[in-house]
Amino acid sequence: MEYKAVLIGATGLVGQHLLDYLLQHPRYSSVLVMHRRTTGVTHPKLKEEIINFDEPELWKHLVSGDHLYSALGTTIKAAGSKKAQYKVDVHYPFVVAQAAKANGITHHALVSSIGANAKSNSFYPRIKGELEDMVMALGFESCSIFRPSFLVGDRDEFRLGEKIGIPIAQVLCKLPGLKAYHPIHASKVAQVMVDVTASSSEHEPRILESKEIRSFST
Repeated sequence: MEYKAVLIGATGLVGQHLLDYLLQHPRYSSVLVMHRRTTGVTHPKLKEEIINFDEPELWKHLVSGDHLYSALGTTIKAAGSKKAQYKVDVHYPFVVAQAAKANGITHHALVSSIGANAKSNSFYPRIKGELEDMVMALGFESCSIFRPSFLVGDRDEFRLGEKIGIPIAQVLCKLPGLKAYHPIHASKVAQVMVDVTASSSEHEPRILESKEIRSFST
């Protein structure tokens, strides 16, 4: 059986690898990327739609296929404020997910974050938890949520927090109780997402924590 995939966040760290794996995977016959700028990738399976996420009435009919992959996200530094980051990390992905559900997409694969919890006192894990809850409430036939720890890989932008945090995490994760925070390569996250989603027959939301993603056999 072949599937049609829709991907948002294709120029991000995990998203770039997702696009590669989706294009390579034999079970995907087409990949639609929806983004504000082109990926610069050409492939027979690939179709790009350059959109303005603030104008859903112009693009929501395009969100159709079988599986939605969501890897859209930013930082407060890049966004400029918490309000702006919330729009990119929560509002935009949710509006796309709503359109996907309305248009008959059956499976949602979402990149979240370790510690995601809508009741968290910390901003980032709280908004990631809110998005998880909002997406699961839409009632997709199947939904997979992936919560990676610190992501390793080559970014287009410099992130001081990660440059400092990753080496610290590599040391701290050796301590009892902190192994879950072991850094994980973005390509591993993407590969597991595609393999799990392409072969999934589950009808209950599935959450894979970072340690499960790292140990997942692909």
